[in-house]
Amino acid sequence: MKQKINKRIESLRTTFTSNHVKALIIPSTDPHLSEYVAPHWKSREWISGFTGSAGTVVISESEAGLWTDSRYFLQAAEELQESGITLYKEMLSETPSILDFLVQHLKPGEAVGIDGKRFSAIQVEQLKKEISQHLLQIEILEDPLKEIWKDRPSIPDSPAFVYELQYAGKSCKEKLAEIRAELKKKNAKALFLSSLDEIAWTLNLRGSDVHCNPVVISYLLITEKEVVYFIAPEKINSEVSAYLQAQQIDLQNYEYVEEFLRGFTEETILIDPCKTNYAIYSAINPSCQIIRDESPVALLKAIRNETEINGVYTAMQRDGVALVKFLKWLEEAVPSEKESELSIDKKLHELRAEQPLYIGESFDTIAGYGPHAAIVHYSASPESDATLYPKGFLLLDSGAQYLDGTTDITRTIALGELTEEEKTDYTLVLKGHIALAMAKFPLGTRGAQLDVLARMPLWEHGMNFLHGTGHGVGHFLSVHEGPQSIRMNENPVALYPGMVISNEPGVYKSGSHGIRIENLILVCKDQEGMFGEYLKFETLTLCPICTKGIIKNLLSMQEIDWLNNYHQNVYTQLSPHLSKEERTWLRKATLAI
Repeated sequence: MKQKINKRIESLRTTFTSNHVKALIIPSTDPHLSEYVAPHWKSREWISGFTGSAGTVVISESEAGLWTDSRYFLQAAEELQESGITLYKEMLSETPSILDFLVQHLKPGEAVGIDGKRFSAIQVEQLKKEISQHLLQIEILEDPLKEIWKDRPSIPDSPAFVYELQYAGKSCKEKLAEIRAELKKKNAKALFLSSLDEIAWTLNLRGSDVHCNPVVISYLLITEKEVVYFIAPEKINSEVSAYLQAQQIDLQNYEYVEEFLRGFTEETILIDPCKTNYAIYSAINPSCQIIRDESPVALLKAIRNETEINGVYTAMQRDGVALVKFLKWLEEAVPSEKESELSIDKKLHELRAEQPLYIGESFDTIAGYGPHAAIVHYSASPESDATLYPKGFLLLDSGAQYLDGTTDITRTIALGELTEEEKTDYTLVLKGHIALAMAKFPLGTRGAQLDVLARMPLWEHGMNFLHGTGHGVGHFLSVHEGPQSIRMNENPVALYPGMVISNEPGVYKSGSHGIRIENLILVCKDQEGMFGEYLKFETLTLCPICTKGIIKNLLSMQEIDWLNNYHQNVYTQLSPHLSKEERTWLRKATLAI
C-alpha cells in the first residue's frame, strides 16, 4: 500500500505543470463540505492512505504533509508510515500551519492549487488574502485528481425515499413556511442550501448516499414562491416523484446547478459562505445581491419538535435494550479469551439489528481494548484486531440509526483487574460527565461556557482532552450536526430547549489506556429565575455506566446521587423489555453504589 501511495503522489506531481501550480491542498470534504463523504470524494484518503474522517493533505514538488487533529494523532502516525507524508499535529504550538509549510516550500509568484468545489467560499477568501501577503497565488482547479484516479468510485445513485410524517413531526410545507418566515426577517428573497442534512430535513427525504448518514446528494434553492431541487434523475423513483410534485417542488439535474445560478435573477439570495463551496458561490449571477449569513435551517432543525423528542425517547429505549443484551453477553464471553475487537463489534450489530425500526449504524463502531482505546477514533482491522482478556478497559463507542432517532453512546468497560491509575482516570472522567449532566444555566448560555464543567476534574490533575465535549446529533440524520456544540472553542450559538447534544469527556494515555463516557442529553426548561428563564439537561441515553472502575471516595454525595438515580431510571425504563436473566443482570449492573 505504501508503494501505491508513493506512486499516486508522483503521478499527481506530474499534473502540476499543466495546472500551473507548485503545490496542491487536498481536504477531506465533498462539494457539500460534509464531514463524512461518499467514496467518490475520498480524495485525501486515496492520495495519502490516511482513513480518518478529518485531515488535510498538502503536496508540493518535493514534500508532502498531513494535518489532522488529536483524535487521529496515533492512527495517522501508523497509517502514514513509509508513505513519505509527514504528520503535522494540529493545535500543538510546535506545529507549523499549512500556510507556513507553503511559504517554506514555494517561491514568490508561484501558485497553490485547490479544487473550488472542496473549499467553502469563506475559506478561499481567507486563503487568498493570507497567501497573497507572502506573494503566492491561489489557482482554482476542477477536480485535480480526475486524470490519475483511474478506478474511482462513481457518484452515488441510490434512490431517495420519503421520511414519513409520523417520524418527522412536521410536513415539508410547514418547514418551508418556517424557512420563508426567517428569510423575510433577513430581507432575503431566496435561500441556497448545500448541506445535505439541512436539505434532507427540509424536504423530509432520506437516502443512503453516505455511509451511516441517511442523506441524499443534492442542492436546494428556496424562493418566496418556488423550490428547486437539484438531484440526479436516477435518484428519483415514482413514489418520490409523486411526493415532490405534491409539494410543488421543481426538479433540476444535479450537474446543472452552477449554470442555473448563473441565470438566477432574484434581487437577493441568502448564502452561508461557510457552508457553500467556492465554485457554487462564484457562479451566482452578479445581478443578484448575496446576503452572507448563517442558514436559518440549521437552528430550525436543531430544535426538536414534540414528535421527534418522543421518537428519541423510544429509540433510546430500544437501543438500551440491545446494549444491555450485549453487555451481559460480553461479561460472560470475555473469560473465554476467544472474543476480539472485531467480533464484539459484529455481536453488537446483530443485537441492534433485532430492534424494531433499526436501519443501520450511525457511524463505524470504535471498539478499542487496552492501548487501542487511547486512539480516539480507533478503527479495528484484521491486522490490529486485539483479543479481549479479563483485565483492563474496553472503550466502546457506537450508535444506531432508527427511523425515529439517532443514537450515539460510549461506555468504558472494566473487563477485569484495573490499575489505580486507570481507576483514578475513570473516576475523574465520570465526575466531569456528571458535572455537565447536572448543569443548570440561563437561557442564552453557549456551549463554550459550559465546557469547563466536564474538564475541571481532569484539569485539577494536570490532564485534558483535545476533542469537543459535545456535538449536536441529527434526527435519523447525521450523528454529528450543528449548529450547537460544547467545546473549548467559542461558538456563538446558544443552547435552546429541544436541542440534543452529546456529553463525552475523556482522557487518553498513549500506549496505556483510553477512557470516554458518553450519553446524549436534551436541553430542557428548568425554571423562571433571576433575569429570566433557566435551562437544564435531561440525559436521554439508557445504559448502565460501569461502576467497577469507580473510586467512590473521589465522588461527592451529589455525584453519587446522580449516578444512583440515573441507574434507577435505566432499570425502570429497560427491565420490562428484557428476559428474566437479563433483568437480573441489569439489576446487578445498576445497583446503588
